[in-house]
Amino acid sequence: MSNHASTASTAAIPSNLSDNTAATDDEPSKPSVNNEVAPADLPPEPDIDALLDIADEAAVTWVRQQDGLKEVIDALATCGRVALDTEFIKRDTYYPRLALVQLNTGNHIYLLDAPQLQLAELWQALMKVDVAIWHACGEDLGIFYLLSGCPPLTNIFDTQIALSYLTGQLQMGYQQALDDQLDMHIDKEHSQSDWLQRPLSDEQEQYAIDDVRFLPALYLSLEYELKKQGLFEYVWADCQLYASDLYDAQHVEDEAMYLTMADYRYTSEQMAILQAVATWREELARATNQPRTFVIKKQAVREIITEKPNSMRELAHKTTMHRSMLRLYGEELLKVIKEAKNLHPAEHPDCLLPPYRSKNKVLSKAVQHAIDKQAEKIGVPANVLMRKKWLAQLYEVMAFDKDLSELPEGLKGWRNEWVMQTLIPVIQAHKTELQQGMGINVR
Repeated sequence: MSNHASTASTAAIPSNLSDNTAATDDEPSKPSVNNEVAPADLPPEPDIDALLDIADEAAVTWVRQQDGLKEVIDALATCGRVALDTEFIKRDTYYPRLALVQLNTGNHIYLLDAPQLQLAELWQALMKVDVAIWHACGEDLGIFYLLSGCPPLTNIFDTQIALSYLTGQLQMGYQQALDDQLDMHIDKEHSQSDWLQRPLSDEQEQYAIDDVRFLPALYLSLEYELKKQGLFEYVWADCQLYASDLYDAQHVEDEAMYLTMADYRYTSEQMAILQAVATWREELARATNQPRTFVIKKQAVREIITEKPNSMRELAHKTTMHRSMLRLYGEELLKVIKEAKNLHPAEHPDCLLPPYRSKNKVLSKAVQHAIDKQAEKIGVPANVLMRKKWLAQLYEVMAFDKDLSELPEGLKGWRNEWVMQTLIPVIQAHKTELQQGMGINVR
């Protein structure tokens, strides 16, 4: 295996295959205010066969010692864009154990033996790369934020998000993406193997290499198609929004973890019990470094909320809490439940607002028509233009006359003009139905 330092990623791609970012590598494409693409802004159509040849010829270097990391940092400083993936284990621990970091700088693939390395410099270097290419980066960025202490990344390009714009499929896997876009098949059967074992098997190593080997080619293929359709800026904006959302999810306070399990049908007392139990579970899982579900599964938490057990007998017979955890922590948990039940109502957390429900479909049909019309106009799939979660939040803002600053972040970016000028007036025209469908008494 070669140990020479990588040059810029565009050096690994013949000039007739690289994109126009070579002239502006210091600043990647950012969202613009319109959907038009000037011919001069469209990169040359990539030669997929040539890109795959380059991928096959990329050198592979293992980095197992700290001094070997300097070559990687130097390569990142000049590569312009980098493709990344991680392998980790989180089956029986609260904190994921990072086993491997894979990077492809265009003509060089690095496999970083994470348990043997201090990676602080790597995290800083990755923040400065123009474009960091991932596929389905949710768990990977969660680990990045956990280990790096860095602020939200602003250089993310997630090929899964990009593919949703072209296919309407929100969660296309990497294997299918390569099949569909590059006519390239890779084996994914080792995704759940033991990545902390050393040495890795030949099959594991090949799997890890393949996870980043073809990402630059996939990126160039998607970039060309997105720019041709005038969608690249939308995708870029949504990728940065996703990176920010992942950062926020990684930094939720223990006291707010209950909201991920809350139900609008819970009373304020049940919400108080849920908050207390969820906070206790989070603190115990972290202290003992075991998954939350090893402490109490979500089903058992729901049973505690509805049954409100007062004794070990009730906790054992009315919930599905694991018996070993019951023996270890049952009395402690009962104390947590009792304290929550004894709170004054003024100390209870707020109940969730009910979602919109109505047998009258006039509002739903009008809103869906507006979404479909805009989706067709700009060439974006309707389920990508408007996510169900965003629409539910928009309904809440409108029904309860909240300030428009409380709109979800996804509706404050490039979608905002359409939301403000078209969608909100449609909802406003059916506001009585909306409020009735959310349980508000309308006079």
